Amino acid sequence: MNSELINKAEEFENRKFKFITTSDRILASREAKALILEINEIYKQTKDGKLMDLMKRLTVVKQRIDKRLKGTPLTA
Repeated sequence: MNSELINKAEEFENRKFKFITTSDRILASREAKALILEINEIYKQTKDGKLMDLMKRLTVVKQRIDKRLKGTPLTA
């Protein structure tokens, strides 16, 4: 379960984010949130620093997607 979730999160992190539609961005944002919450539940039990680093990287990706959803430029 753990390694499967980590692999899924790393695949999401390394995915090319070139979304054509707003609904694609919304789905990606929801997927990122779900992954972060699942990893957080495991982190609460294990306190593994690698999981925290993975959550931080996914949060950065999610914030970038959310900026695009709200219409602010990525460079700001």
